Amino acid sequence: MGLIHIELFTTLDLVGQAPGGPDEDPEGFPFGGWQVPLFDEVSGGQIAASYEGTDALLLGRRTYDIFAAHWPQQEGGQDDDIATLFNRIPKYVASRGTPDLSWAGSTQLGPDLVAAVHEIRDRHEHVKVVGSLNLVQTLLRERLFDRLNLWVFPIVLGVGKKLFDGGAVPTNVTLLAPPVASPTGTVHLSYGLAEGTPSTGDMNNPSERGAGRND
Repeated sequence: MGLIHIELFTTLDLVGQAPGGPDEDPEGFPFGGWQVPLFDEVSGGQIAASYEGTDALLLGRRTYDIFAAHWPQQEGGQDDDIATLFNRIPKYVASRGTPDLSWAGSTQLGPDLVAAVHEIRDRHEHVKVVGSLNLVQTLLRERLFDRLNLWVFPIVLGVGKKLFDGGAVPTNVTLLAPPVASPTGTVHLSYGLAEGTPSTGDMNNPSERGAGRND
């Protein structure tokens, strides 16, 4: 069985809407492209490294449309490595509509999304979910992910779609590597899904402090 990796860019107040440009998801959102001024070589290298070994993409409809319009034209350019990878591997699209599947290797998933994701996980080793906030809510709710990679950018927007917007359920995760900060203050956090649900305690009882999971 393969791994489902969720890759997300977020602000300090957990807004994940339209990080890459003003046209990604403009409805009611004035800060499209908020990630761009804070992007640096360190975070860029982390993002590129995170795609090593990827053998499939799992995308929501809006993110798929953005990628399908962009990546086929990027081979030979500055982002050739990622473009070549994305254009070569299978793309799975979660959509209730009728997306244009002309991007080579694209397949629309059936109405039973949970079953379809299980099949994809059985078929591939490393499946990346990029952006796709609506799809992410379903994956969080169903605990259908294995890795959660967050790049937290040092800004607060106060508006916009949130990463954990109605989909999150009580879930334990474990830190897979020490957090790494870039020169602009962006922090990369890498978590893995863990067993069980969060425990509680009382800070007035010293014996309960730090008595959580021993991952």
